[in-house]
Amino acid sequence: MSDIGARFRALHRRGDPFLLVNAWDAGSARMMESMGAQAVATTSAGHAFSMGRVDGGTLSRDEALAHAQTLAAAVNVPVSGDFENGFAEAPDTVAETIRLADKAGLAGCSIEDTALPAFNSYGFDLAVERIRAASAAARALPRDFVLVARADGVMLGQYDLDEAIRRIRAFEEVGADCVYVPAPPDVDALRRVVASVSIPVNVLAAGRFASLSRTEFAEMGAARLSVGGALSRVAYGAAIKTTRGMLGGDFTGLTRVAGEPEIETLLTRNGGDEDA
Repeated sequence: MSDIGARFRALHRRGDPFLLVNAWDAGSARMMESMGAQAVATTSAGHAFSMGRVDGGTLSRDEALAHAQTLAAAVNVPVSGDFENGFAEAPDTVAETIRLADKAGLAGCSIEDTALPAFNSYGFDLAVERIRAASAAARALPRDFVLVARADGVMLGQYDLDEAIRRIRAFEEVGADCVYVPAPPDVDALRRVVASVSIPVNVLAAGRFASLSRTEFAEMGAARLSVGGALSRVAYGAAIKTTRGMLGGDFTGLTRVAGEPEIETLLTRNGGDEDA
C-alpha cells in the first residue's frame, strides 16, 4: 500500500484544484468515494449534527479522532480531519493532536486560529506558534501528513482581510502545507488570498462561492475545494422539508428519494484502489 499521505499531498496543485468532499459518516464517505471523490474530509458541523449537537467546540478530541478513524477505515482514498482549533489552546497540545491524527490513519488535518466555543480569534503570535508546533509535529511523523492552517477571523468578524493574509503568510513561513481563509467577502478578496502565498490554498466552494465553476477556481490558482458542512446541510435540509410536509399531511416529499439499489451499489462498489 502506498503512502496515503504522499498520495494526498500530490493532489494539491495550484491552478488544478481537486474536490475534497466533506462526509459526515462512513456511509456518506463510501458513497462519495464510489462516485469518484479523490479524497474525503470530515466536517465538524456534520459530525456534531449527527450527534445531536451544534457546531463549534462541542466535540471532544477523542470523539473527533474516533469519527475520523471510522471514515478512514471505510474508504481507500485519503481522509483529512476537520479538527477545529486542535482541541486546545496550547501549542504542545495541538502538536499532540497532529500525532494522534496520524495514528488514526489520517492523511492530514486542518487547524483553526479560533478559541472555541467562544469563537474568539487567538492573538497573532499565539496563532503562529500553534501552527509552528503543529508543523514540527507533522514533519516528525513517519509518513507524509498535510497540515492546513486556517485563518477564520474574516468569517467570524474577528479581523479583516489584511490580517487574514498576514496570518496565512506567517503560517506558510512556519511550515503549513496549505492555508485556508473561509468565506472572504467577495471573489476579488478570494483572489487576493490565493495570490498572497506560494503554497496550496483551500477554497470553500459553498455559500457565496457556490455559483463559481471549477474552471474559475482554477484560474485564480486554488489548489483544493472543500464544502465544509454544506453537503450535510443539504441532506438535513431535505429531511427537514419533507418532515414538515408530512406533519402537515403531505407525504409527496417521500417520492424524491434515491433508490435503494443505487445506494447499495455505491456502498458496495470498490471506489478506489488502495495500491494506486
